[in-house]
Amino acid sequence: MEFAVIVAVIAVIIVTRGVKVVPQQHAWVVERLGKYDRTLAPGLNFIVPFVDRVAYRHLLKEVPLDIASQICITRDNTQLTVDGILYFQVTDPMRASYGSSNYVLAISQLAQTTLRSVIGKLELDRTFEEREFINSSVVSALDEAATTWGVKVLRYEIKDLTPPAEILHAMQRQITAEREKRAVIATSEGTRQQQINQAEGERQAFIARSEGERQAAINRAQGEAAAIEAVAGATAHALELVAAAIAKPGGIDAVQLKVAQQALEAYANLAKTSTTLVVPGDMSQAAALVASAMTVLKKTG
Repeated sequence: MEFAVIVAVIAVIIVTRGVKVVPQQHAWVVERLGKYDRTLAPGLNFIVPFVDRVAYRHLLKEVPLDIASQICITRDNTQLTVDGILYFQVTDPMRASYGSSNYVLAISQLAQTTLRSVIGKLELDRTFEEREFINSSVVSALDEAATTWGVKVLRYEIKDLTPPAEILHAMQRQITAEREKRAVIATSEGTRQQQINQAEGERQAFIARSEGERQAAINRAQGEAAAIEAVAGATAHALELVAAAIAKPGGIDAVQLKVAQQALEAYANLAKTSTTLVVPGDMSQAAALVASAMTVLKKTG
């Protein structure tokens, strides 16, 4: 009975120490008699009790590591308080076990020293513009060194860049001055464009007025020319009618009568418009005037 109990206890010890169930995304490093033997994969595994032992357990998931804030000096001797977060993953459990006594601390310290070195090459203004460059530089330096530790550095992100208070105030004043400068420039550009628009509008209005006046002058000239042409045509037609009438029998007598009638009307009108009337001393002169007019008509006829 006692022997059976002993056997049962030994069996339980062997099972508990020899059967290992490794969770998913984990890796266990087994040593045999103090020397690395193998790495257990996720699932059911068996080891030799009292000879083999699980020396290290590693998580294969991506691990975020908070990097403590530190003071960095820029190229133009300005202090910056910088903190960030690092993401890494164990890719080789054997190297992670024996490559470094504490790979997490090694990665953290190397990230801080690399960050100080990168920021020391940049001026203050560029540190706010070159975050992507800073992040990639830290990852490149860490990934090269962490290979011997069985760790893959995936990415690094700066969480905050904080300059001293006096630098912040100076930057705020600079930003305010720059915004005021842009506002003044925008206002002057608006005024300039307004003046240009007004000048262009006045120019177009002047051109339109001059074109209108030019067209009006042309229209008036054409109207006057048409009127003169019409009057000349009417006068010519009247003269043709008079000449035709004179050429008929009795036409000369009619002309003489008309001339005498107009002369008498002229004397009558002169008497109405003036208080002094000058008449020929010899009325035969009026008849001679009429005769002279008739002689001219005969010649032109």
